[in-house]
Amino acid sequence: MSDSVVHLIDDDEDVRRAVSFLLSTAGFAVKVYESAIQFLEKCSPQSTGCIVSDVRMPGMDGLQLLRRLKEVGIGMPVVILTGHADVALAVEAMKAGATDFIEKPFSDDVLLDAISSALVRHSGNLSESETSQVRARLASLTQREREVLDGLLAGHPNKTIAYDLGLSPRTVEIHRANVMTKMSASSLSELVRMTLSVS
Repeated sequence: MSDSVVHLIDDDEDVRRAVSFLLSTAGFAVKVYESAIQFLEKCSPQSTGCIVSDVRMPGMDGLQLLRRLKEVGIGMPVVILTGHADVALAVEAMKAGATDFIEKPFSDDVLLDAISSALVRHSGNLSESETSQVRARLASLTQREREVLDGLLAGHPNKTIAYDLGLSPRTVEIHRANVMTKMSASSLSELVRMTLSVS
């Protein structure tokens, strides 16, 4: 890929070292930054590639970075790395323009796939037929499945959705699995991305 520079932003040195090694061995050129502020100082609207950023960082977090990228006209796709408890923040990041989010700990393949997809998808948005497919899938959801989906889009865990809807967590898990199947989504981030693309 010609745009295969990955800009890695993480305040944890061990994460930076491990992820940059993984990306280098996969053939990506990697530029490493220990903060979003340092990244913004060194990049310009002409910079190419993909940004991989932690969501929780001192100084400027992943959400603030996304807003700043819009302001300064940097249009690279952004993959957000998130801790398990930060899913609500990650969903908010996707609403703010992130291409994908990945929960830690993640497998090498999940990260590499997310970066490759981000670079490919960035070159073009959903086609009209893909958009109508997503709309048709959404229309196939039952009212209860749609309520569970809305809870997921709000970044709520199953327990909260169960409490809000007066259901057992197990019932929510079943509805959530049905939503994933009907929407043909392999991950929560894909589900969020699909739904946001047509909303």
